[in-house]
Amino acid sequence: MNDINYLWPLMGGLLIGLSAGLYLLTTGRIAGISGLAAAATGLTGAGFSKLGLGFLGGILGGALVASTFVREPNIEVTSSVPLLLVGGLLVGFGTRLGSGCTSGHGVCGLARLSPRSIVATLTFMAVAAATVFIVRLFSGAIA
Repeated sequence: MNDINYLWPLMGGLLIGLSAGLYLLTTGRIAGISGLAAAATGLTGAGFSKLGLGFLGGILGGALVASTFVREPNIEVTSSVPLLLVGGLLVGFGTRLGSGCTSGHGVCGLARLSPRSIVATLTFMAVAAATVFIVRLFSGAIA
């Protein structure tokens, strides 16, 4: 394995942890992407959040910087657009139903040893594993 292959994910994980910690220290709030996205777009009922817009802008800006200076991402869409839209809507519904997403529960909630986040993260992981198994079973990848 090339030494650089593990460096980018490690740096990305450190930056995610750093940004979540700084967000908690500076605002006293948990940095969940779904909640910040809802606040940035005005879906929380409190109007548009400048802080949410800034956080989302930082995420998009970081991706832009990484793709410009590090390497061009190799994105390959292998599914149909309607299927992607349905999947996106289901994920969005799930984050609202679960009162958070993998970043809020998985990164911030587990770090705080929140029982609700532990259950939510275990549920995310179990459903993901079951989905992969079922898709592979029906696609013929598992004999």
